[in-house]
Amino acid sequence: MLDIADTCSVCGLNLGKVDTGDGAAALVIMVLGAFVVGLAFWVEFRFSPPLWLHAVLWPVLTVPLAILLIRHAKAALVAMQYRYRSSEMGL
Repeated sequence: MLDIADTCSVCGLNLGKVDTGDGAAALVIMVLGAFVVGLAFWVEFRFSPPLWLHAVLWPVLTVPLAILLIRHAKAALVAMQYRYRSSEMGL
């Protein structure tokens, strides 16, 4: 699901040598974590819900957002590597 295809289905570009590393995951964890913690504090101080609601709400919100954002962040890193370091991709 989060793996990069070997070739582009549209243009046939070989993506076998693309290396995004952990950059996308680290970026998403930092940004999404700060956003969710800030939102959790706001919900706590504004509405004072019970603790079980926090335990149910935030994982249900965070996990799908993380998967969605990691996919887009990886795609952005692949595009930047193609743009700025195409020689490392064998182009």
